[in-house]
Amino acid sequence: MAMTAELLETVADGVATLTFNRPERRNALSPDIINGLLEALPRLSADASVGAIVVTGAGRSFCAGGDVKAMSEADAPQPTDVQDATRRLRGRMETARLLHELPTPTIAMLNGAAAGAGLSLALACDLRIAAESARLVTAFANVAFSGDYGGSYFLSKLVGTAKAREMYYLAEPMDAGEALRLGLVNRVVPDDELAAATMALASRIANGPRGALSLMKRNFNAAETATLHEMLDLEARHHALSATTDDHREAVRAFVEKRAPRFRPG
Repeated sequence: MAMTAELLETVADGVATLTFNRPERRNALSPDIINGLLEALPRLSADASVGAIVVTGAGRSFCAGGDVKAMSEADAPQPTDVQDATRRLRGRMETARLLHELPTPTIAMLNGAAAGAGLSLALACDLRIAAESARLVTAFANVAFSGDYGGSYFLSKLVGTAKAREMYYLAEPMDAGEALRLGLVNRVVPDDELAAATMALASRIANGPRGALSLMKRNFNAAETATLHEMLDLEARHHALSATTDDHREAVRAFVEKRAPRFRPG
């Protein structure tokens, strides 16, 4: 189903796909895209038929980030109240938090360039699958911006603070192979295999033990700031909780019977 002309939504085999649909602007973010994400992500995460969420772009780009062309137009509004501009931008940036914190696993399918806030949104996802032609660039320095949508947070966690600062200060494009070497993406596949490879992975996750995977995601998110003592407490709680589920009982039966488990969605 199409939520808006600029953000398309489909659901198949337990996987919801959200597609940025502004190929003529390299899928640069727009109010319709951002508002669509803010509405769709919590709704899809609460939907029992959805076990994974994929975010991608139409055409040959993932997302160019902010719409610099629109910023340059003569009648484009210029911010005069920094406090108000901060408040409005912070509201839009909730999209990155949702991708990172919602219990449903999220996957960025990088079909092309991911730049600026587009890269930040990709980094907010749990996993990233890239086409061989994909290119990643922070881009903020190129337009004299300091960066938004959590990119400095996610990049520091993924590659370390020194490399993250280098990527922000210099804004040098990175190819998919280098991104894989640094751990910025999980897999790189030929362009014509990207959709199939991503959907196979997403379907595998969506049809897995959803409760346990959700608790795993909560563990990893907590591990970003928690102490070892806090993590041991949380892991013990979540592990004990998952032991009470039908999924766990089915997995144990399947192990004993030497067959693949059949998990029930929801």
